[in-house]
Amino acid sequence: MAVENASVVFKVYCLSVMTLVAATYTVALRYTRTISSGDLYFSTTAVCIAEVIKLILSLGMLAKETSSLVRFKNTIVEHIFSSPKELLKLSVPSLVYAVQNNMAFIALSNLDAAVYQVTYQLKIPCTALCTVLMLSRSLSRLQWFSVFMLCGGVTLVQWRPAEATKVQVEQNPFIGFMAIAVAVLCSGFAGVYFEKVLKSSDTSLWVRNIQMYLSGILVTLIGVYINDGEKVLEKGFFFGYTPWVCLVVFLASVGGLYTSIVVKYTDNIMKGFSAAAAIVLSTVASVILFGLQITITFASGALLVCVSIYLYGLPKQDTSKVSRPNTNTDAELRQKLITV
Repeated sequence: MAVENASVVFKVYCLSVMTLVAATYTVALRYTRTISSGDLYFSTTAVCIAEVIKLILSLGMLAKETSSLVRFKNTIVEHIFSSPKELLKLSVPSLVYAVQNNMAFIALSNLDAAVYQVTYQLKIPCTALCTVLMLSRSLSRLQWFSVFMLCGGVTLVQWRPAEATKVQVEQNPFIGFMAIAVAVLCSGFAGVYFEKVLKSSDTSLWVRNIQMYLSGILVTLIGVYINDGEKVLEKGFFFGYTPWVCLVVFLASVGGLYTSIVVKYTDNIMKGFSAAAAIVLSTVASVILFGLQITITFASGALLVCVSIYLYGLPKQDTSKVSRPNTNTDAELRQKLITV
């Protein structure tokens, strides 16, 4: 795999921006879906528009990278129009993410919200396992411990006691757990697969993004047609859009680009830690903006998240080489004694 050279400052910058954008996106999305007055927009169209904006931004970044209209045109022709296999390769994560979203919907329809939040955090160790299996990497015991600590911390942060309300539809817990298991596997596989494609060649990050977003636009358009086709035809594609909705779409687009940068120069596990930090930040913002009350479980979870991020970032200690210098020294001493 190609080794990506990036300074620590650049990596910290990308992780920080990704975390802040994700936290802001969560708060803004909650506002547009629960508090903002006016007609409710179609979430499927917002996702589709976000994919289009990400494609446009990636084209702009590729144009800047090539710094020549001729080179830009040749790159597009070579990697897009003349490489159907590459487009097919990058359509895999788009399709898998689509399956993940549908499975999450099925799981939420058959499980209580609290149960869903707890079990869905299995995507964190699943991503770590996929990283080990698919990318042939190794994690230290401390890093594995920090991964599961992060999983527990995120669970506590998102924990909400079950409300004593009547369920309007019949639920099937078995189907719910099967759906969430598929969603967890899809989340881990798709993220690591995209990372493997990014790092397995010297192809530009922006070219890979363009390839993936083209298939992503197609997948999201199919989602619009299946879920809201009739309503969109009746009310219009941009029905219910306000400046706040436009902000949500913009944040989703920028967050997607920074996610790909983080995956390119760090890994999917660090992306998971960044997402966990974003959850904590967005929850704190919800306390200020929406009057959410801080609980002991949230404080405990936030502490676990912070500690796990610190532990995972500690450098590995390779103890297998500690005894070798001593062995060589002993051999040299014996050789000197024999010489004497």
